[in-house]
Amino acid sequence: MTRRVSPTQSGLDPTVAARLKRDDQGLVAAVIRDNHTGEVLMLGWMDDEALHRTLTTGLATYWSRSREAYWVKGETSGYRQRVREVRIDCDGDALLVSVDQVGHACHTGAYSCFDSGLLMPAGPE
Repeated sequence: MTRRVSPTQSGLDPTVAARLKRDDQGLVAAVIRDNHTGEVLMLGWMDDEALHRTLTTGLATYWSRSREAYWVKGETSGYRQRVREVRIDCDGDALLVSVDQVGHACHTGAYSCFDSGLLMPAGPE
C-alpha cells in the first residue's frame, strides 16, 4: 500500500493547492474527457500529489480509493491518458482533465465509463 502524500508534502504549486476544496479524504473529483471529441470518459479522484504528478508528467495520475495507492492510468494495461489540459472549476471542488486516450478508458473494456446506463434520454427542446 502506498502512503498518500499530505498537501504540505506534495510538490503542487501552493497557489493551485490553495484553490482546491477537498473532501474529507483530501480528494478532488476529476472529470476526464476526450480532448478531440469532448466525450466524458470517466471520473477519477486526485489529491494534491496526484495532481502534481499529472501536471508534471503529462500522464493522468489518480488516487485509487480501492487500491489505496497512486495509479497512473494505463500503467499496466497500456491504455494511457496523455494530458492536454487541466482546468479547475469555479468552486475549486472539481477538475476537468482533457486527455488523448489510448485504447479504452473504462475497466469494463468500453471506451467511456458512461457508455451504458442512460437514465434519461435527450428530449425535444
